[in-house]
Amino acid sequence: MSDDDFAAEPIKGLPERLPEGEHILWQGRPDWWALARESLALFWVGGYFVVLFLWRMIVAAETMPWSQAAVASSFFLVLGAVVCLLLLITAFVQARATVYTVTNRRVALRIGAALDMTLNLPYTQIGNANLDLRKSGSGTIAFELMGTTKFSYLLCWPHIRPWRMARTEPAFRCIPDAAKIARLIADAAETRVSEPRLTRVDADDTVAAE
Repeated sequence: MSDDDFAAEPIKGLPERLPEGEHILWQGRPDWWALARESLALFWVGGYFVVLFLWRMIVAAETMPWSQAAVASSFFLVLGAVVCLLLLITAFVQARATVYTVTNRRVALRIGAALDMTLNLPYTQIGNANLDLRKSGSGTIAFELMGTTKFSYLLCWPHIRPWRMARTEPAFRCIPDAAKIARLIADAAETRVSEPRLTRVDADDTVAAE
């Protein structure tokens, strides 16, 4: 999938132009290699097929030489390589189709390789943001939402906090410099939440600050 598929977007990663007073602070996408490792469990899947190969070779070695047993069991290595290649392709396509956006008023996720969708999460609706930081510096920022808003786990996968299905948490998955982006979001959210909101009082047609 190329970026041309989203040429109709007025702003990259967003379905419409930003309202007055809102501006973009950061945009990025997952690191596809980290996404393959952490979200798609690439190494675990590869290890599973290696274990199958070793088990089948040991069993076959009881009736044939080790060299022949290895050749007879190599099917599992070939199958594992194919599956891992498919996972790598999936991670690359998912990463290329994704745009994470941080503005001074919200975070947004444009996700979906086949069926794209955009999640808009205003800071006033985010109860907490949890950072899962890796040694490489990449990490995942998951957003706990307030109120009754829910998102489908399957539709949002893999841009979701793993195994949180009852109360799904949309997430910036496997982004580089995750700690820096987390601080940026925290500062923007604090500023936004502390801003007074203006509401119109119909009784005397005046404006009051909440």
